[in-house]
Amino acid sequence: MSCSLFIHFVSKSKPALIWILRVGLVANAAVSVGLYHFTTYGVPGANTSEVTSLVRKITSAGRLTDLRWPDFSDYRIQLQEFYESVSYSPAWIRDGKPKPQALAIIEALQEADFDGLNAGDYDGSRWKERLLQTQQPEAAARFDVALTVCVMRYISDRHIGRVNPRHFKFGLTVESKKYDLARFVRDRLVESRDVHIALEEVDPPFPGYKRALTAQRHYLKLLPLDDGEKLPMPSKGIDPRIPYPGTARLKRLLRLLGDLPSEAAVASGDIYQGPLVEGVKSFQQRHGLTPDGLLGEQTLKQLNTPLTKRVEQLRLTLERWRWVPEEFAVPPVVVNIPEFRLRTLDDKGRIALAMNVIVGKALRHETPVFEKEMRFVVFRPYWNVPPGIQRSEIVPAVQRDRNYLAKNNYEVITYGGQIVTSGAITDEVLADLRAGKLIIRQRPGPTNALGLVKLMFPNEYHVYLHSTPAQQLFSKSRRDFSHGCVRVEKPAELAAWALSHNPEWTLERVQAAMERGQDNWQVNLAKPIPVLILYGTAVVDETGVVHFFDDLYGHDADLENVLAKGYPYPS
Repeated sequence: MSCSLFIHFVSKSKPALIWILRVGLVANAAVSVGLYHFTTYGVPGANTSEVTSLVRKITSAGRLTDLRWPDFSDYRIQLQEFYESVSYSPAWIRDGKPKPQALAIIEALQEADFDGLNAGDYDGSRWKERLLQTQQPEAAARFDVALTVCVMRYISDRHIGRVNPRHFKFGLTVESKKYDLARFVRDRLVESRDVHIALEEVDPPFPGYKRALTAQRHYLKLLPLDDGEKLPMPSKGIDPRIPYPGTARLKRLLRLLGDLPSEAAVASGDIYQGPLVEGVKSFQQRHGLTPDGLLGEQTLKQLNTPLTKRVEQLRLTLERWRWVPEEFAVPPVVVNIPEFRLRTLDDKGRIALAMNVIVGKALRHETPVFEKEMRFVVFRPYWNVPPGIQRSEIVPAVQRDRNYLAKNNYEVITYGGQIVTSGAITDEVLADLRAGKLIIRQRPGPTNALGLVKLMFPNEYHVYLHSTPAQQLFSKSRRDFSHGCVRVEKPAELAAWALSHNPEWTLERVQAAMERGQDNWQVNLAKPIPVLILYGTAVVDETGVVHFFDDLYGHDADLENVLAKGYPYPS
């Protein structure tokens, strides 16, 4: 069918236009202009003064019942600024018809699920009917304000996230990243030649964000391909070469997720063996489990997790990516708590150094989420026991054994730093320790709880990176053993990387300072380094492999609960 015949056809048939909108054939602003120029929208426009009066009234009220989330009081000032600049005339309607830019924005809102958001938050299913009602003054005004509210929400959500991280008492801020939404919408969208390019520019610039977004879109496409069948949960684990009644389902699932190559030849029958075992090992590796091939309780629990949950994990991780500062003077150190992993980045955002870490115990000593600057390194440090640990752990141990401090290389000091004793504890000293009048510290050395080096980024949480004598803990798949600080697997390499702008501090010199240098030796960094301690239960590595981790501290659940309540979100 020629272009002229196609336009003539839709201009004669209002149902045809609705069908085109439904199946998504209006793919860009250029096509949209042609369609709407020749359709029933080409009638005289609504009375301008009546429409502007209604727009003013709705924006002043901060509420529009047409919206899924009617209360837009948190955006009222931005909407008033936006409409005041054009005397409250409609921004998205011309001659009774939605402008091409409006159609392109609606298309983006309808596809918001693929941006790691929720199309329902932006009235994704309601726009088709609204498009047919813009000729009446009240409908035109309500349409225009609804679109402005939704696109402002969408831009803000896509750029800095839906919920302010401060609501969760995280030490991150998005204030410096906020757009002047009235100006952004007016200058970048109202007369834009390509709305989609303008909207894509609001995304966080991080490669990790882009990889997670690609993965989330992939998992959305997997949803209709999975039948959701649950694998049987035997009373004890299934070893390789053992019969298992779920082998058929296991094969389908592993193929769908990419852990079992499509060309892998899987034997018929219900024996769990061969490529299936290797596929399970791949799956275990991606889900923070020991890749032993054993079909145990935790592995089957992860295999039976619905794909909708995986999509949600990716969405929540994308939300947290939007909280991250976008500019750094030097590449940062990034710790991801649920992954138990630390990475440093180079000037091009690539991973320069990676290692396992140990984080704070769930429920009792959680490692906080925050961002600060590392400023100095201390070799062979003292460990000044925090008051809470002194009160709840060390003092009770001293009560049981008055020589406990001497046996474990501790000493008692005053707040001024004077040594009181490093030997057996008297009743008088014990009483002062109970009262918090004296301090316990552990002397430097290989058995010190901080190991032989700590990397300091002063913060209100008293959290830092440090080595540890308990190296065996790094081999465990779950590593929440600390009191809140982050223990690092490769302390010498990390210290050398942090001191890379101090030319004299080579890896060899760092190792020498740790092993036989002076005690409590502080070395200031030539350039402060940003340290980001973050929380993401879904990570996509540089090769595109998707990894999922348990919601260690329940932060995913907390964020889901807030998002379920809808707008206005905590600001």
